[in-house]
Amino acid sequence: MDRFWTKNYPDGVPADVDITQYASLVDLLEESFSKYANDDAYILMDKALTYGQLDKTSMALGAYLQGLGLKQGDRVAIMMPNVLQYPVVLAAILRAGLIAVNVNPLYTPRELEHQLNDSGSKAIIILENFASTLQQVIGKTPIEHTIVTAVGDMLGLIKGTITNYVVRNVRKAVPAFSLPASVAFSKALAIGRGKSLSRPQISSSDVAVLQYTGGTTGISKGATLLHSTIIANLLCSEAWMQPGLNRRPTSGQLTFICALPLYHVFAFITCSLLSMRTGGVNILIPNPRDLSATIKEIGKYKFHVFPGVNTLFNGLANNAEFAKLDFSQLRISNGGGMAVQEAVAKSWLEVTGCPVCEGYGLSETSSGVTCNPTDSDAYSGTIGLPMPNVFLRILDDDGNDVAPGEPGEIAIKGPQVMDGYWQRPDETENVMTPDGYFKSGDVGIMDENGYTRIVDRKKDMILVSGFNVYPNEIEGVAANHPGVLETAVVGVPDKNSGEAVMLFAIRKDDTLTEKELAGFCAKNLTGYKKPKYIEFRDDLPRTNVGKILRRELRSEAIAKMDVKS
Repeated sequence: MDRFWTKNYPDGVPADVDITQYASLVDLLEESFSKYANDDAYILMDKALTYGQLDKTSMALGAYLQGLGLKQGDRVAIMMPNVLQYPVVLAAILRAGLIAVNVNPLYTPRELEHQLNDSGSKAIIILENFASTLQQVIGKTPIEHTIVTAVGDMLGLIKGTITNYVVRNVRKAVPAFSLPASVAFSKALAIGRGKSLSRPQISSSDVAVLQYTGGTTGISKGATLLHSTIIANLLCSEAWMQPGLNRRPTSGQLTFICALPLYHVFAFITCSLLSMRTGGVNILIPNPRDLSATIKEIGKYKFHVFPGVNTLFNGLANNAEFAKLDFSQLRISNGGGMAVQEAVAKSWLEVTGCPVCEGYGLSETSSGVTCNPTDSDAYSGTIGLPMPNVFLRILDDDGNDVAPGEPGEIAIKGPQVMDGYWQRPDETENVMTPDGYFKSGDVGIMDENGYTRIVDRKKDMILVSGFNVYPNEIEGVAANHPGVLETAVVGVPDKNSGEAVMLFAIRKDDTLTEKELAGFCAKNLTGYKKPKYIEFRDDLPRTNVGKILRRELRSEAIAKMDVKS
């Protein structure tokens, strides 16, 4: 396939990156541990973890895991938010030749039970705040070893003790639990320091991580990410971000704001691993929903890279305290996870002086596979160009390429694409074309220059009297109203048109009326796209990453209609 889009790459970005220079992700990480040993790797609540400390601590924990009798290829679950223990645990698992399984710490018992059983995890390392959930299901899972840690365990004796006391006794954030066979994180480290880490032979084709899909489209499945898969994404992402970093001089260590959860593929790759690859430091934000605390924390640093989702950018850009921060070093604002709306991008640029550089990726592609050039000056409304090593096609329902400017399903091929869904060959076959392209389920339009615009998820498309209506378009229009803070659109049943458009909106103040917003939409949307229903809300349901849950809104709306009827 002719990758015609590479002619539009920024200067210095290659069409292909050599991904064979490392035998495994472990080799890549250990190179950084040695090269940047004295530099900070992660900071939480003013406590820094250096690359050297990460090296030694993860080696000890890896030795402990091997001492439990875990064999190469066994799965170990990680269930914790953005705390200093996370990178230690991740590195330890990989260095011991094991497979890391990222687990959302806010899972319900049902969801946790499914993921532990589906992955076949033999061990889990969990923050105590969520141990009560594990207690409810551990007997129905293959878990044999449990390590429990607390928020303050790596913050130093004094600060750690105070933090743990506050979390447990003041905030009451640790529900009572009983896991009699569990081992404390600090004890595991102490035991591991007395052991030697046996270095297994790890090849690039070995599995490194099971990254589970969100489950919003059905049963949650594990995307199998090989060492080579993650290496490919890291090296290509590193090459892609250089033009943005180089457009103006930067000072100090490359600093990433990590306000997205590390267990999610976006932050896992773009914050944690990419930062370590480049010798950067991650400023860990455990709870970005607490905007005041988030702003207070990031205000301590001159930061260079800020990955985020539309909802996070929106909340910060509309906060007066955030506008007071120092953005002089901010070079890349990387948007992903969901569509970045034009109104939000405009506000972010006005406040920070740094345009949102929107990209696109999935768990199945180990995060980003397309992105706007990082030296762009403005919002493009697209997800950019396919990145190095990536092949991308837009397919019709019969698997044929559509013409430029026509909508179709985005299909992706390249070393960044997963090896398949963990132990689900049938599910894997359903999403792969015969020639090895992963069918994303997203509808997009590619122009003649290679820039792709997301139209929507296939499942979110609304059919109004035979016409396709895409929620992203309507949400973007409504969000441009000066009185609107946030929007979400779903399709609801309609006896006349099959489906009708329903708009949910959060107002900036109570003066905005449904009539006014409906009139604004009518001026900007053709008839069949206009919202038939408008509902104002104080909040919208969303995932831990910040994605708005359209399916939940649709279910609620239909339930209300049924009651009325």
